[in-house]
Amino acid sequence: MNWKEMSILTTNEAVEPISFILHEAKVGGLAIEDRADFLRDRDHPFGEIYELDPNDFPEEGVVIKAYLPETNGLMETLASIQEKIKQLADFQIDIGKAQITITDVKEEDWATAWKKYYHPVKISERFTVVPTWEEYHPAENELVIELDPGMAFGTGTHPTTVMCIQALEKTVRPGDTVIDVGTGSGVLSIAAALLGAKSVKALDLDSVAVEAARQNISLNQADDVITVEQNDLLQGITTKADVVVANILAEVIISFSGDASNVVKKNGFFITSGIIEKKADEVKKALQQAGFRVEEMIRISDWVALISRRKN
Repeated sequence: MNWKEMSILTTNEAVEPISFILHEAKVGGLAIEDRADFLRDRDHPFGEIYELDPNDFPEEGVVIKAYLPETNGLMETLASIQEKIKQLADFQIDIGKAQITITDVKEEDWATAWKKYYHPVKISERFTVVPTWEEYHPAENELVIELDPGMAFGTGTHPTTVMCIQALEKTVRPGDTVIDVGTGSGVLSIAAALLGAKSVKALDLDSVAVEAARQNISLNQADDVITVEQNDLLQGITTKADVVVANILAEVIISFSGDASNVVKKNGFFITSGIIEKKADEVKKALQQAGFRVEEMIRISDWVALISRRKN
């Protein structure tokens, strides 16, 4: 089978929502090329991608590359993706040029070439994310999350995910109950389990994400701690949690902050990420109105994560 590479030139702000659109379309793989990763000065050692090649990055903006098999419904799928990307502008998301190009990729090239993007990445003081095909020997007290990026939903090294894991390190205690809203690859649930959580509930509305999370959780032998469910945010969830974590768009966080307040235990934590810096104040206001006190803001590039505590 041959494949089509769909290359989308967009903005950093649009990476997460466009990636979600592509995952909904069941793309066979995803790569993100952001020139800011190559140019920016790094003030911390985490989330690094080493030996960067300038030829792999666009002159401006961000390029998202998705891979789709050549099937009878391919043209309709491509048209649907393009239309949904255009509609993001209706939600005040800057999609930039949203320039799309399509190229052919042979099966034998696709089978291995995409792996060049993925290597072990240290994302915090304790955590390193390792692709399943890489041999890696952790240092003493280092925690390793093993992921298969080919399943779906990335490698866990996007700034929003990195910040969530750093926030989990600060808040999760052995024996805690944790809820991961919008689990995607399941990486945050796995991190919570490795930090000693007694019980983790991983939730996602997307059935593809649910399956990907289950497979990654099995890879990390965390099935006895983590349960994965298909669910719309926190609707119908009555379990009380010491920590709730959500790496979702700012608008979505705002929409269910009240539900989070009902689920988080008194003095428990609500970790939120996926927030562009210019929208941080809106999210903080919603969290405060829902009964949370924002205790810490973490920043990487233009992204923000908030650690909030339920007051009563």
